Amino acid sequence: MSSTIVATTKTKPSIIVDHVTKQFLKRNTHSFKEAFVSWIKGKKVRADVFKALDDVSFQIGEGESVAVLGFNGSGKSTTLKMVSGVLEPDAGRVFTRGRVAGLIEVGAGFHPDLSGRENVYLNAAILGMSAKQIDERFDDIVAFSEIGDFIDTEVKHYSSGMFMRLAFAVAIHVDLDVLLVDEVLSVGDAPFREKCYQKIEELVTQGVTMLVVSHDMSTVQRLCSRGIVIHDHKVLFDGDIEEAVQVLRSTPH
Repeated sequence: MSSTIVATTKTKPSIIVDHVTKQFLKRNTHSFKEAFVSWIKGKKVRADVFKALDDVSFQIGEGESVAVLGFNGSGKSTTLKMVSGVLEPDAGRVFTRGRVAGLIEVGAGFHPDLSGRENVYLNAAILGMSAKQIDERFDDIVAFSEIGDFIDTEVKHYSSGMFMRLAFAVAIHVDLDVLLVDEVLSVGDAPFREKCYQKIEELVTQGVTMLVVSHDMSTVQRLCSRGIVIHDHKVLFDGDIEEAVQVLRSTPH
């Protein structure tokens, strides 16, 4: 399928991506030694421009759950980072309405030398929660994470699964209008993943707008009603999630 199909939203937009282009420099030296030799000889280090997104546009309405699909390197995660504000576009504009919470780098604000309890307060504050809100939701966060008696242990002693569960629990207890999710739903074992799915579905029924990046087609079909397929850094398809999955599966790498 070569044409782009643009879905229009019937509600007020929570996310607008308007003709966004993002480029990165890809340097061609293979080692520090080569770069140093080039510098000594007065040669310029050659760099190619890699276009991660090329004139990408879409809107997501309030309360919609949308998946961004594509092969590795297509620009999916770059799109999510644009919406989250982590990256700025080289051309075009990105708008969001309301409080945006990103499950992109879960636990990025955690400090290894602090206890789980201290990290809950630190990370929740970074995500915009007040001390009063954290106090009120602390027990729910710990219960959801299933950390139990380890909550007062330094997180550097946690397993990777424990760390991710606590970080995820903090993030989904923040008051939010837009939720961004990037391949973090693989945390924990099957029962915990199911609990995560149910929590996210609950947020969607409450009117939270959700944008998901995942390679797991069963996950996106469960959580999302609409899919945006990005191929060769452009929007290839925008429409029903079932059809979006079929478009991706029939698209050559």
